[in-house]
Amino acid sequence: MGGLGRLFDTRDARVRMMLLDLSGLGYLLFVPHSGPAPTVTQWILAVAAFAGALVTYRRPVVNLVLQTALLAVAVCLIDDLTINQVGASWALLEVTMLSARARTIWLAAGLLAVVDLTDSIGDPPRRVASGVVGLALEVGVPVLLGLVIRTNRELGRQAVERALAEQRRRESESRAARADERSAIARELHDVVAHHVASMVLRVGVARHVLTDLDPRVDEVFDDVHGTGTAALSELRRLVAVLRNPDGVRGDAALTAIEPSALPSALGAAVDRARQGGITVEADIDAAIGSLDAVRGLAVLRLTQEALTNVARHAGPAARAHLVVALHGGAVHWEVTDDGGGVDGDSAPTVPAGGGHGITGMSERVEVLGGRLEAGPTGTGWRVRTVLPNTLPETAAGPAPRAREVPAASAAPEPA
Repeated sequence: MGGLGRLFDTRDARVRMMLLDLSGLGYLLFVPHSGPAPTVTQWILAVAAFAGALVTYRRPVVNLVLQTALLAVAVCLIDDLTINQVGASWALLEVTMLSARARTIWLAAGLLAVVDLTDSIGDPPRRVASGVVGLALEVGVPVLLGLVIRTNRELGRQAVERALAEQRRRESESRAARADERSAIARELHDVVAHHVASMVLRVGVARHVLTDLDPRVDEVFDDVHGTGTAALSELRRLVAVLRNPDGVRGDAALTAIEPSALPSALGAAVDRARQGGITVEADIDAAIGSLDAVRGLAVLRLTQEALTNVARHAGPAARAHLVVALHGGAVHWEVTDDGGGVDGDSAPTVPAGGGHGITGMSERVEVLGGRLEAGPTGTGWRVRTVLPNTLPETAAGPAPRAREVPAASAAPEPA
């Protein structure tokens, strides 16, 4: 039924008329006739029917009236009515398929039936009965076929509408599920993480005012901890607000973003904060990253913050780190290496119990953007690097490759 539906598609009316005209022309030229060859009058009526069908293919009712009028003339002037009968019957089929009102279909069928029966006026009863039976072919079949095509077309339209409605329902359920997940995460962030961070910031603030006779270096550490905690609390509150209002963002990738022009200064602040912790950081940052898109810009910033934090936690304050952020052909080349200096039992900073999830989180962030994170020992230190491509991966391409596993027996400490 698919091929039949394609043939009788509304957009292919001209093609149907051309095929019909070619069939009629072939009938006149190549089909043997029991009587004399087609007369001039028959040719004139046939050509008029051919031309009328092509000119009025967009207006099926007009075509039906024209073809029926030509059939009425043919009944009076010629004996072979085949061309004009087929033309009128086909016009009735087009009206049945395309008419918006059922009344138009039945009026058209009645008009054609009346004209067909005029050919039987004055004939013997047997021939009149034969003409009435012929209406089943000339009028009944076009109406029946047209109704079948209309019904099939309507069923197809309803199926498409149901599929679209089902797709919208699934998308709505998916959005609702994501909103519930975001709300749950927002509650946990607000009730647990934000609460503890706020408590830490408050206690550090109290300590700054209560402990007045402190070494300036200790006071500087207090100031840095208080500033870091305040900034973290501000970001947590912003994240909670965004999670609770998913309609305010354009998808998960834009959950939090950074203005591209602010990326160089944000990276500079991350480097300065690492230096305040005692790490010697050499930064090679391409000035062109100011034109980077917001999603990849945020990824670069978060990767840099996490990597420098790992250097401070695992390589110690005496370590030297090298940050590279460059753009090549639209792709972002990012790398952080350290020399592993300062790792010993006395100077290494205390790491909270339990394994960290820094590398896992960095890897997941990179995979979303179609990149691959490489992390592992290099010389006496550690290296983390990736390339963020210029375009996001296609969904059909499947998940991005996992980050390379780090050997468990490595002499270098495992990042958080």
